Amino acid sequence: MCADAFLYTNVLAYAFDDRSPTKRDIARDLLSHATFATSAQVLGELYVTLTRKLATPVPPDVARQVIGELQVLPVVATSTSLVAGGIDTSIRFQISYWDALIIEAAVASGCSTLLSEDLNDGEVIKGVRIINPFR
Repeated sequence: MCADAFLYTNVLAYAFDDRSPTKRDIARDLLSHATFATSAQVLGELYVTLTRKLATPVPPDVARQVIGELQVLPVVATSTSLVAGGIDTSIRFQISYWDALIIEAAVASGCSTLLSEDLNDGEVIKGVRIINPFR
């Protein structure tokens, strides 16, 4: 897979969040100007976020369409080896298993950059630099 960066759930979710217009605009600009990879985990989390966590939730059928459109990106599937790597990364770097699984997916995708607001901006884990695009 060849992409500019790996996308964390929150970057995608902000593209649909009208409560944060500045972040929404940044997310939309990123999505329109670069190539990205993501994971099946992120797509699942995005569906839940869009339909349940936004101030104005997206209808499930619309969220399903969004997820379908994002499937054109390189998407890393969750596998037993990815799960094992996520556990090891979680233990080694003292981060949540879910964040570690996303880092493992970024590594598997060949991306050296992970765009996320939730992890430490500038930190490098397993060769993946975390960048907060909203800073």
